[in-house]
Amino acid sequence: MKKNSLSTAGLSLSQAQSISNLCNQRAKDIEADLKNVNNVEKVLKINNEVYVETTAKKLPENTIEILSEKAKLHACQAFLMENIKAKDQLITELQRKVFVSNLEEPKIPEYKTYDELPLVNEVWGWGQLSVSEYNEYLEAEAYASHIGQFIHKDGKLDTLRRELPNIKTLEWITIKDGEKTPLKVTIHHTQSQLLELHENLAAMHRKYEQRVNYFKAKVKNMVTEENARISKENAFKLAEVIKENEILEKEFTNLYKNYQSENLKLKQDFEVSRQEQIKEVSSLRIQVDPRFQEVVNFFLSKMA
Repeated sequence: MKKNSLSTAGLSLSQAQSISNLCNQRAKDIEADLKNVNNVEKVLKINNEVYVETTAKKLPENTIEILSEKAKLHACQAFLMENIKAKDQLITELQRKVFVSNLEEPKIPEYKTYDELPLVNEVWGWGQLSVSEYNEYLEAEAYASHIGQFIHKDGKLDTLRRELPNIKTLEWITIKDGEKTPLKVTIHHTQSQLLELHENLAAMHRKYEQRVNYFKAKVKNMVTEENARISKENAFKLAEVIKENEILEKEFTNLYKNYQSENLKLKQDFEVSRQEQIKEVSSLRIQVDPRFQEVVNFFLSKMA
């Protein structure tokens, strides 16, 4: 960081700027005078008329003093400009200063979760039956299925009963061309026999079908009851998690409000301090170094 001569007493910035400008102008005047110095004078005489081609401009006897004055003016100007810039820089730095909080921001809590139990299906339900029950179901389903296929519409027994009334006891077949040979037809079932068999098988079918339906209903009821239990347990877990998370959310909200409040106060204190520093720096003046005091006093007397 560059050194400066800023203090509570001394030149104001407007005075320093004016003196700097005067130093610069006076130094330029000296520079212009020195630029005209030459080594010779050239004179031309024509018909008794004398013409000066180059005017003599000798180095002043006090050249050293003049150059010293020029250097002193530039030094004073540099001193003043450095301090003007230093003050501007200090004010700019304060104006750009940004508030940085040293408070730790509350962390968002880790909210509770729960493992939701999955619902079951009929695969689970069938697995709840005992081995004996499941085997009985397999048996009953097989009996109900095969007896049903045999006696139901278009089953074998149904076909036999439908065909029986239409069977003729004598049929003719052709063995040789033009000759028909009688074919004896023997009916070995009666309508009553087929009816009795149908009724017996239908009774068996109903019996086994009832057992099949019993086991299906049992499995369905177990699945329904188990899913009701699981849903109730999941609902209970969810309610507990919601309750715990509401507490966490409330605690976090309170912490964050306090954080914001404290942070706002710190920011306000920072801004008050920053403005006070800007005000303090703005009131600083340039304390003139004794080596530049003579030049400053000279120009101050001119400005009075």
